[in-house]
Amino acid sequence: MTQAATRDTAAAPNKAPFDVEKVRLDFPILQQQVHGQPLVYLDNAATTQKPRAVIQALVDYYEGYNSNVHRAAHALSDRATQAFEGARDKVGRFLQVADRREIIWTSGVTEGINLVAQSWGRQNLRAGDRVLVSAMEHHSNIVPWQMVAEPLGATVEPIPVDETGTLDLEAFHAMLDDRVRMVSVGHVSNALGSVNPVAEIIEAAHRVGALTLIDGAQAVGHFPVDVQTLGCDFYAVSAHKLFGPTGIGALYGRLSLLESMTPWQGGGEMIETVSFAGTTYGGVPHKFEAGTPNIADAIAFGAAIDYLNALDRAGAQRHEDELLAYAEQRAAGTEGLRLVGTAIDKTGVMSFLVEGTHPADLGFLLDQQGVAVRTGHHCAQPIMDQFGIPGTVRASLAFYNTRDDIDRLFAALDKARQLF
Repeated sequence: MTQAATRDTAAAPNKAPFDVEKVRLDFPILQQQVHGQPLVYLDNAATTQKPRAVIQALVDYYEGYNSNVHRAAHALSDRATQAFEGARDKVGRFLQVADRREIIWTSGVTEGINLVAQSWGRQNLRAGDRVLVSAMEHHSNIVPWQMVAEPLGATVEPIPVDETGTLDLEAFHAMLDDRVRMVSVGHVSNALGSVNPVAEIIEAAHRVGALTLIDGAQAVGHFPVDVQTLGCDFYAVSAHKLFGPTGIGALYGRLSLLESMTPWQGGGEMIETVSFAGTTYGGVPHKFEAGTPNIADAIAFGAAIDYLNALDRAGAQRHEDELLAYAEQRAAGTEGLRLVGTAIDKTGVMSFLVEGTHPADLGFLLDQQGVAVRTGHHCAQPIMDQFGIPGTVRASLAFYNTRDDIDRLFAALDKARQLF
């Protein structure tokens, strides 16, 4: 599987350089010092920072038209409803869906996967059925399937991953049979940065009659995604990994599937009629959106998409890829540093260990020098167990990072190592 089949890496070499310094001015939080040092923010796989446009969208809603949506007959509610549903349209266009009803608001990828597991899984999984996930999945793409599968007598099985952090496609194809009902994998590994060949995975799964769910949390902030071209059945995203607010995300599902699924939560908004004789549910998407939604953050999610659409996304992707290559080149020249996750196709993440240090101690010492990284197992304990390590130091990139950030990281590492 080539890179081109996994993501769009075609960037013309004669394009103007990506103006990272101009972009950085859009992010107020980057213009500060931490422990007396200019902030170097390299924890983007955990959450990305927010541009002023996103912050302003929240302020505008709460100051100008805060109201509940859909049912009230007054001006504020009408404005809120238009902005809220307009944001749904923006997410749909961003993911290239066929029908706006295929976008379900969630609190993030975790809720999106739980929704599919609880609604589709409880309806369709039977004893002896199999759900395949990769060995490097985030816990949110393992635990929900285990919670549903175990009482039904189904199994959740890991697709092997090799020592570089690359999915073993040969082993995956060998695992496929007519008992596989769902294949649920991350588009990009949050712990290793590996970009999985999801188009091939989806095609192979469909050949045996299985459905597919793709965890897009770590993908959509780095490169464009077209769910119709991929052909997946479900695709989940989180706004806070996409330069938007926390607590909001979206689940794409094929309309025919969503229409066949029963709701997993009940309450207001998701009904058609309610009586003690029985209740009928509303249509898609509303039957999966019980209660008052996260209106402000959905609107701000739309603002984040507007911001991204106004960027040179190909240039941003090229800039990030060049930064990762530069960081890994610096790592190769650093004595005692071992990269964890060396797949050929990677994006945005450099996980590593330094001989003689514990990741948590190293992360603390880097923070004292203004460098923010993440340490630990990154909610991916199975792959850490496979590698025989407690966790890693993870430096993760966004388009607003610079070569100076990478240099500051390695200067801080050199200084920290002197203390061990």
